[in-house]
Amino acid sequence: MGIYLNPSTDKFEMALASPIYVDKTGLLAVLNFLLGTDQRYVCISRPRRFGKTMAANMISAYYDRTVEGEKLFRGLEIGTNPSFDAFRNRFDVLRLNMQEFLSASKNVDELLQMLKEDICDELKEEYPEVVARSGRALQYYVEKVYQKTKRRFVIVIDEWDCIIREYKTDKESQERYLDFLRDFLKDKGYVALAYMTGILPIKKYGTHSALNMFDEYSMVDPGPMASYTGFTSDEVQQLCAQYGMDFAKAKQWYDGYAFPSVGDIYSPRSVVAAMLRQKFDTYWNQTETFQALRMYIDLNLDGLRDDVIRLLAGDTLQINTGTFSNDMTTFHTADDVLTLLIHLGYLAYDEVEKSVRIPNKEIMMEFVNAISVGGWEEIARAIKASQNLLQAVWRQDADAVAAGVEAAHFETSQLAYHDENALACTISLALYAAREYYDVYRELPAGKGFADIVFVPRAPYAEKPALVIELKWDKDASTAIRQILEKQYVEALQSYRGKVLLVGINYNRKTKEHTCRIEMVER
Repeated sequence: MGIYLNPSTDKFEMALASPIYVDKTGLLAVLNFLLGTDQRYVCISRPRRFGKTMAANMISAYYDRTVEGEKLFRGLEIGTNPSFDAFRNRFDVLRLNMQEFLSASKNVDELLQMLKEDICDELKEEYPEVVARSGRALQYYVEKVYQKTKRRFVIVIDEWDCIIREYKTDKESQERYLDFLRDFLKDKGYVALAYMTGILPIKKYGTHSALNMFDEYSMVDPGPMASYTGFTSDEVQQLCAQYGMDFAKAKQWYDGYAFPSVGDIYSPRSVVAAMLRQKFDTYWNQTETFQALRMYIDLNLDGLRDDVIRLLAGDTLQINTGTFSNDMTTFHTADDVLTLLIHLGYLAYDEVEKSVRIPNKEIMMEFVNAISVGGWEEIARAIKASQNLLQAVWRQDADAVAAGVEAAHFETSQLAYHDENALACTISLALYAAREYYDVYRELPAGKGFADIVFVPRAPYAEKPALVIELKWDKDASTAIRQILEKQYVEALQSYRGKVLLVGINYNRKTKEHTCRIEMVER
């Protein structure tokens, strides 16, 4: 057993012994299908807290020839797969965590030298008759072992991109590192499987696209790896039942990532923390501070500030992810920044609609923290005032609501304000506090048309009135109320029974004033 060569099953056993373990060994069946083929190069990019390291430990434990993993895996999903015995514990495994080498070195050259020496030392210890000395490139010695044993290697590299993230502006160091990975892995007969994990995808480094043998599976397109990206709805429902936690609240806090093939995906670490601590809260900032997010949204590149305001208001944005350079410094458009935020986990991407949104309450709170200081004070004030505005709606104080919306419009005055969509964005942001009590829907099909904004109270807040808001531009608030009634927008509430507040809001471009009218009906 070595540190890097065949490192045993200890770390995976700790995962199995943890209070919460969600079985993701089905991933091994996918990898067995790719093993020893031209598709044997796999790169998984996910945000922090999404189980990348656990998966890497699982893969190492399954393929490591020096251990007996039958009992370890037999009761898990992979144990019922036809490929289970065919590939289990049949390979030499090289398990590398690049973050560990990065932390122990002063530069990339020292990192690469240290990595080569450490691996060669373990190869010499395991195969003294084959690796008698060092001095050549690492791939030379791995090839020698393969030629002697005819046993291929499974190479697992965790945090592969930490060098790209740490040496953000040092292109020469990045290129030397990428050259090393290319020379070590590409077209090598000794590679049975190369599995890399990181946050960033890998393909677009200018002329250094030398890792194009990898198939990448990311938060933009996870492909067949989708169900192993995070916890599925079924898995979270089971955990909530086991720990006596409210699934609806878990969904509100940690859901929001979704892929067409598997549906909703939840942030694993946050779900586990909530179950064990018996408390729904934000656990994101335990491994990442809001300054990381603020650094990017403060760029305000190509209208990015307006985009962030719309996201805070609950909007979705169409984006083009194709121009992203897969690093953390090269941004040509606002879409490039937003694409980075997808990979960092701050935004959820809809693969079908090609759009992004803030996925859940936990991440929304990180955005609110990020704008709470420096440069975003106006937006922060509008959000802080939202509780007072919501109270005014509940008590049907139309004048106070009009004044509150007008104040929110002033706070977000840099947002282009020239149609009902912009007005809807302002209202949604002004009523930010309502998201604690309501599910919010924009342009909801109802009756004979589409209701502009509908607020449906969640089960714990059934005593709150539902809200149907209609917006007008250069008309009047009474017209908005009439439209709600005539077009039967209340029908959007479907099975809801109780009080419904009809809220009509109008903006007059000449006077720059908002007016409001509120009526209550019973459903």
